[in-house]
Amino acid sequence: MKKKMNEIQNEDLLPEYDFTGKKGVRGKYTKALQKGYSVRVLKTDGTVTVRNFVPKESTVLLDPDVRAYFPDSESVNRALRSLIDLIPEKRTRRITENRAKYGGK
Repeated sequence: MKKKMNEIQNEDLLPEYDFTGKKGVRGKYTKALQKGYSVRVLKTDGTVTVRNFVPKESTVLLDPDVRAYFPDSESVNRALRSLIDLIPEKRTRRITENRAKYGGK
């Protein structure tokens, strides 16, 4: 007899981790993460280490209406490449600049 995925997962969870009837909220911490955050670690010797995390410059956040059409990086990149093809002078200039910058062909 096959078990459902929820039944299998529930066997592995301790009773205090009962998420029955709970529903996650997508993007709940997005704004906070955009600002960056700090993590404090208390070590056994009593010292505290603080590590600051800031969003990468290459991070791009999509609005929900756009995300509906582009659910993953691959679809976003494909769409942007097709737009780049519509602007040949910028594409050519950028390729030339990158080749000069990085010594490419």
